[in-house]
Amino acid sequence: MNNKNIPAALPDHLRLPSFSSTYPTSLIPGEMFCQRCAGNVPLSDPLLITSKAKILTNTRVIHDVATYSKCCHQCGIHYSKNTAVGRVVQCLELTIGEQFPPAKTVLHAYLHFEALTSDEYEYSCVTCGDHPPIVIMDLHRKGAFNMSLSDIKPPPKEFNGNVNIEDFWRKLSLQMIGRGFVKKQSDNPFTVDPSYHLWAPWIGRNTRKSNQCLNTEFQKIHQPKEAELCEITVSEDRLKNELYKKKVSVIRKLCKECGVDSIGSKSDLLERLSSEMKSRQTYDKVFEKIWGASGGWAVVMCPCGIVYSIKCCLRAESPRDFSDILLSWKHIPNIVIYDFARGLATHTNLRYPEALTFTPHEGRLADPTDDNIKMAKEGKLKISLPWLNVKKQVPDSHGHPITGSAEHYALNDKFHEENSKDKRDVLRKIGLVAQLAGKVNSQVAEQFFSKLKKNNYFLNMTLPSTHVFLMRSIIHHHNSQKNLRRLEAFRRVFGTEVVLNINQQAVLATSEITETTKSGATNDHQVTKTNADVSIEEEDEPMIVENADEESAQPWKTPHNSVQEKLLRYILARSGWLMRLL
Repeated sequence: MNNKNIPAALPDHLRLPSFSSTYPTSLIPGEMFCQRCAGNVPLSDPLLITSKAKILTNTRVIHDVATYSKCCHQCGIHYSKNTAVGRVVQCLELTIGEQFPPAKTVLHAYLHFEALTSDEYEYSCVTCGDHPPIVIMDLHRKGAFNMSLSDIKPPPKEFNGNVNIEDFWRKLSLQMIGRGFVKKQSDNPFTVDPSYHLWAPWIGRNTRKSNQCLNTEFQKIHQPKEAELCEITVSEDRLKNELYKKKVSVIRKLCKECGVDSIGSKSDLLERLSSEMKSRQTYDKVFEKIWGASGGWAVVMCPCGIVYSIKCCLRAESPRDFSDILLSWKHIPNIVIYDFARGLATHTNLRYPEALTFTPHEGRLADPTDDNIKMAKEGKLKISLPWLNVKKQVPDSHGHPITGSAEHYALNDKFHEENSKDKRDVLRKIGLVAQLAGKVNSQVAEQFFSKLKKNNYFLNMTLPSTHVFLMRSIIHHHNSQKNLRRLEAFRRVFGTEVVLNINQQAVLATSEITETTKSGATNDHQVTKTNADVSIEEEDEPMIVENADEESAQPWKTPHNSVQEKLLRYILARSGWLMRLL
């Protein structure tokens, strides 16, 4: 398969449209010998598959293309050569006046192309690096495929929740490739169906601990244990919100199916259902009726709007899903922003009580004393986390590589700060932290989901495997374009080469450091600086202002209005760094 991969960045002469381009009239595999058999076993002469193949371009359709295959007489494997439809085929038949192949055929061709393309799916931000110190987590519940929970079989008894992430996505790719060789999906030998023991999230290779990641959704089918009591609550609130939007007739029918009294007003019916949803069995039934599909997408993003991890939930989302993702990361972020922060912290800490993940104060910003709670409510409590701006000179044991701190806090997003009935949750407000107050857009995930709406109708009608494969690809292109725009803006501001440091953060090359220190430094010493020396302080100035959700290289900093001001602040920051070295 590696020898058949298509480069992620296509050459211009293949990528850019051209009316004068000539296209091959025949496609013949280039292999001369079998790649599977030992020794140089020659392949057969080219065997004609069809002489009526088509090549779709973004300007026209090329007809009557002959495609051939070759066969190994020893093992029987076939080698064929296929062409790609392109990244996205949006040409309308009326535009060019030609009849296109059926939409399903075009989709299969595109999926085939994506599966063969050697994309890395890095899922990393060029400004936050592979290990962001701050993340925002949320659920894209409108992105879901039709599926009955009863169709998913329990996992093997020996399954412990560890899934090989590379193995799962490799199998998905094989299914997409296999589509090009079968007439109907049921004939595809590589089909991947939803299952608890072979269903993995996607986490960038440098961000995750290893290829073994956690997916413990199978534990949701058991009776709730102490660590799971918080799981139903958050999703129950979401279900109630969805129920309130339904017509009385829909709610009444749902009550009958759940064995609940269906006589009374809408409020009466909702109250009865809410009471019954304390039971996991009733909850699952209500969830499936309301959504009628999978549990949506759990998404982890940095404040810049780059997606770091995605997980297609088979059942209703809960803190367990996000906990699985975070515990699969090499370095857990110092600040985690989530709409049910208390549930996340409680669940994660109870899973590993011997080594608490969210600490100190169970992920709160201060000890939950009466005085601290009172001061927080009155807006008088201020917490400073200086390592968000300047990495600790003496990092903590097992400290985060960007901040040096081993502290981990679970904070509520802005819109859910007042939803909690626990008075201690006032200590989970973003505004209490001087380095975050008014500077982090906790709704960056919601803004991202709004952009995905245009894909929901199309994606939600596809098979589960297609839905999952395409979602990873769509988000990959979103990340890539966002990173590219950021790097280009970085270069426009500073007019110099941009390199990536050891944490994969974008920084200026050494030559630029020398020039800026000449213009504003307080010393004349020669400084030699490697990429590995870059700390978060050097990236914390707002270098890019493209739009509201893409303000800066470290988005919890205040934006500035001019390039000159950016340069001045950047030089001052560099000078301070130089002084500390000397």
